Amino acid sequence: MLNGVQTGAGAQGRNWLRLCASLLALGLASCASVVDNDPPGTQAVRATPTALPADAPRVIAPPNADERESARVLAVYGGAYRDAKLERYLDDLVQRLAAQSDRPDIPYKLTVLNASSINAFALPSGRLFVTRGLLALANDDAEIAAVIAHEMAHVSARHAQARANAERNTQLVSGVGDMLHNTSLATSSQGSLAAFSRQQELAADEIGIRTIAKAAFDPYGASRFLTSMRRQVEARGRPSTPDFLSTHPSTPERIAKANEEASQFGSPGSGEHDKFGYLSVIDGLTYGEDPSQGFVQGRIFWQPRLAFTFTAPPSFTLDNTPQAILGVDGNGRALRLDTVKTKDGQSLSAYLGSGWISGVDTGSISTLSINGNEAATALARGQDWSFRLYAIRFDGDVYRLILAARNLDASTDALFQQTANSFRRMTSDEQRNVHPEHIDIVTVRTGDTLQSLASRMVEPQDQLDNFMVLNGFDSNTQLRPGDRVKIVAQ
Repeated sequence: MLNGVQTGAGAQGRNWLRLCASLLALGLASCASVVDNDPPGTQAVRATPTALPADAPRVIAPPNADERESARVLAVYGGAYRDAKLERYLDDLVQRLAAQSDRPDIPYKLTVLNASSINAFALPSGRLFVTRGLLALANDDAEIAAVIAHEMAHVSARHAQARANAERNTQLVSGVGDMLHNTSLATSSQGSLAAFSRQQELAADEIGIRTIAKAAFDPYGASRFLTSMRRQVEARGRPSTPDFLSTHPSTPERIAKANEEASQFGSPGSGEHDKFGYLSVIDGLTYGEDPSQGFVQGRIFWQPRLAFTFTAPPSFTLDNTPQAILGVDGNGRALRLDTVKTKDGQSLSAYLGSGWISGVDTGSISTLSINGNEAATALARGQDWSFRLYAIRFDGDVYRLILAARNLDASTDALFQQTANSFRRMTSDEQRNVHPEHIDIVTVRTGDTLQSLASRMVEPQDQLDNFMVLNGFDSNTQLRPGDRVKIVAQ
C-alpha cells in the first residue's frame, strides 16, 4: 500500500482531528447500547457519486470475503469515481503490465476511488484500487504504471494475504494484552507487524520496477512518484502521532532503493514516459472534496445533494468522513454529525431517551424547532465527557448532532446551541453555486513563469508550493513554451 497522504487541509491538523474524534467515538461507545429497532451504527451524510437506477439488481450480501472487502474499501473511500475515458486508459495500462507481471494469470481489475487522499490498495484476488488524489499527483504514464505494478507485486508475492493473516494474529495478541492490561504486549506485536510491512513495501517496489521496465516504461517513474509524495508530505506537514510513514520505509530510503533498482534497466528517460497523453486523460479530474459527498469550507459544512449546511463553533476543524462529520478544537471539545434510523412513529424526544446512549438526563430532554425543522435536545454525562445531544428531523431523515466537552460549562453549552441553531436548508442559489475543484491542464506560453502559472491556482494560500508539488517541479525547473502543466481550477 502506498503512503496515505491527505490533500487539502494540513495533515497534522487532520491527524489530530481524527485522534480526538476517535476518543470521542470511544467515549460514546463506552456508554452506548443500541435498542432492537435502532440499527447498529449510523448512516453517513455523504453520498456515493453515482446512484443506482431504480431497476438495478440489489445485492443482498457480498458472496465472498473478497467482495466484502471490496465493498468495505468502496464504502470507506467514497465509492468509485466514474470517468469512462480514464477507466479505458487505466484498463489498457493494467493489461499491459499484467502481461509482464510475475502472475499474468491473475485477472487484475482496477477501480478508481472517489477520494482526495493519496493511496492505493490491492486485494489478494487481484482487485486493485487507486484514489483520484493519487492520479492527480502523478505526472506521466510511467509514474502511474509504477504505482499499479507495485500493487500487482503485493498480489503476486502474496503480501496481501500474508498481511491479512498477520493482522488477524496481531488482533488476537492485542485482545489478550487488553484483557491483562499489558499494553507493552500489544505494542510489541504491532511493531512486529510494522517491520513485516516494511519488507513487503521494499519487495513490492523492486518487483514493480522490474515489471514496468519489462513493459517498456521508464523504470525511474517509481522514484519520480515517490519524490512527489515526499514533497507532498513536506508541504503539508508530518503528523506528530503515528501514521503510515512511521510503519513503512522512509520515503528517502525508498527513493534511493528505487533509483538503484531502476539503474539496472537503463538511464533516466530510457523507457516510455508519456506526459502529454497522461495529462490529457486526467484533464477535468475532480480535485479535493467532491461536493456530491458534502464538503468543508472553514468551519462550515455544506451538503448540496441533501441541501443542508451547519457551522461549527470557533476554532473547530471539521473533517468529512464516510461515517460522519467530525470536528475538534484541540481544547477538549468535539462534535459528530450523522444520520440514524428511528422506530416508526417514534418522537425525537423519545429517541433521545431510548437508551442508545446511557447517562442521559431525562429531565433535560426538550423539544424545539431549528430553522423550521422539528428537533429535540438533551444532556448526557459519561466518565470523561459531557454531551449536548440533538436529534433533528430534516426531509424525512433524522440527523444526530453530538457535541462533547470535557468541561461542559454554560459558555461552552451556549456555543454548542449556536452550532445546532446553524443547521439549516441551503438556498437554491447556494446549491447552484457549488462546483467541484478540478485538474485543469494548461499549455505554457512564452513569458509564463512558475509564479504566474501558480497564481491561477484556485487555492488562495501557498499557491506556488502547491503548484510545484502537483507538477513534480522544484525551484530549478525551467518551463518551455508548449509544455503542459496542471493547475487546480473551479
